Amino acid sequence: MDKSKRTFLKSKRSFRRRLPPIQSGDRIDYKNMSLISRFISEQGKILSRRVNRLTLKQQRLITIAIKQARILSLLPFLNNEKQFERTESTTRTSSLRARKR
Repeated sequence: MDKSKRTFLKSKRSFRRRLPPIQSGDRIDYKNMSLISRFISEQGKILSRRVNRLTLKQQRLITIAIKQARILSLLPFLNNEKQFERTESTTRTSSLRARKR
């Protein structure tokens, strides 16, 4: 079989369409934390439109809502909990060493 003919053959895998991440009844708002938190990475970054599978209009509204929530202190600007725990534990151990002396 030629290479040109192979490209036109359809794969035999079944294709299941994913559900959209935002239903028609969901309201994109800075107060809707359960919705907004789905579109933020573990580090607190806004996920891209390609990852979220959103339309351009939905992505713009989500971005605006996240930024408003950050300004109103509903969301952190950065999520560095692991880094904070590491520095906190090192300060504890260094203060314990100082006490033993």
